[in-house]
Amino acid sequence: MANQKEAQLYNTSDDKEIIALLAGLNTGDDADLFESSMNELKGLAKAAGMKVCAMITQNSPSVNQATLVGSGKVEEIKARIGYDDADIVIFNSTLTPMQIRNLERALDREVIDKTALILQIFSERARTREALLQVEYARLEYMLPRLSHMRSGLTRQGGASGSKSSKGAGEKKLELDRRHIEHRLAELRRELKEMDKERATQREKRLSSPFPKIALAGYTNAGKSTLMNHLLGITGSSDEDKLVMEKDMLFATLDTSVRKISPQGHRTFLLSDTVGFIDDLPTSLVKAFRSTLEEIKYADLILEVIDYSDPDHRRHIEVTDSTLNEIGAGTVPKIYVYNKGDIADRIELPFVRDNNIYMSAKNDTGMEELLSLIDKVLAEDETQVSLMIPYKRGDIFSRINDSCKVTSSKYLEDGIEVTAFLRKADQNRYKEYLLS
Repeated sequence: MANQKEAQLYNTSDDKEIIALLAGLNTGDDADLFESSMNELKGLAKAAGMKVCAMITQNSPSVNQATLVGSGKVEEIKARIGYDDADIVIFNSTLTPMQIRNLERALDREVIDKTALILQIFSERARTREALLQVEYARLEYMLPRLSHMRSGLTRQGGASGSKSSKGAGEKKLELDRRHIEHRLAELRRELKEMDKERATQREKRLSSPFPKIALAGYTNAGKSTLMNHLLGITGSSDEDKLVMEKDMLFATLDTSVRKISPQGHRTFLLSDTVGFIDDLPTSLVKAFRSTLEEIKYADLILEVIDYSDPDHRRHIEVTDSTLNEIGAGTVPKIYVYNKGDIADRIELPFVRDNNIYMSAKNDTGMEELLSLIDKVLAEDETQVSLMIPYKRGDIFSRINDSCKVTSSKYLEDGIEVTAFLRKADQNRYKEYLLS
């Protein structure tokens, strides 16, 4: 089904280094905000394995409906393509199929937008079957309205006047491809629905676990994976198979990972890492990854990781919080982890204020303070209660000892009387053993 153009769009694995020219239109955003978005586009291009040769921008109060930017700017881009021998032009704004078609005709180069670039990165980074299916679904949803552009080289009309069909080979091919994509989307929906059921079963097992559930969330490349690996390291669980990939790159990891963290002197918890957020994350990707992202709303606590060294980190917090609200995780308690404080060099590390911690995961600076803050925030949901545990339920006694703060244990004739601080979820789980 995929033609050569589609293969180019989603495959950059050949030996030739792809040279990309970046273009952007600012219709009134703050100059610093627009510059930041262009730099982010540059980071995305590099994450896709491309070499950026230049960035060309235009300030205009309105959008050119035919080519997004004005005709003079199109000529400037064309001249720069010739100078740098660029292979592809990537626009920071979402392009309509007509704009892509017109720009490719004018520039004689492949043209994509930020959404297509992110889809390409996700296609290359997905590893688990669920992530692969989610990305394929998002990619096909993106392609469907753009089929006419992708088949622009085919004959659109044909046949003699009055014949039973006046459709040309190209139009027939378009309809076949549209049906093929719609059929595949239906298949993917069914498969992903089945995986949602499996995910729900796994989630129930985790929810029945005595250990608190903590989720890492944040803007892409804020250092979530680094934080997880260093937490594993200080708890003596840094086996190669347990570590997650960490790299100074946008969307280095996509697949959700869950690890048990058992730090000495602190409570044990389950820690999950999720895909990073980004401004204007394609709607199709949010929709496709919704079931994965929604794992966050079942957490007892969110560690929102922020790249404190990024001048635009406040906007990143806004984007992350907005996405968390969108997926129903806005009310989950949060700790704001201002990471990479060693690079920012604006404050003495570690520094803790309320539910905010400034630290450096890479240098293990502030890890002990973070664990203490986690203990403190989780304890806010706890109440001291007394339970009578029958001797035959030693497993429950062990769970409470492992996951809760136990203040006393008495071995009596009827069982073990335990006084401990329990979360509301644990009180419900062990309600039959609670003493009034």
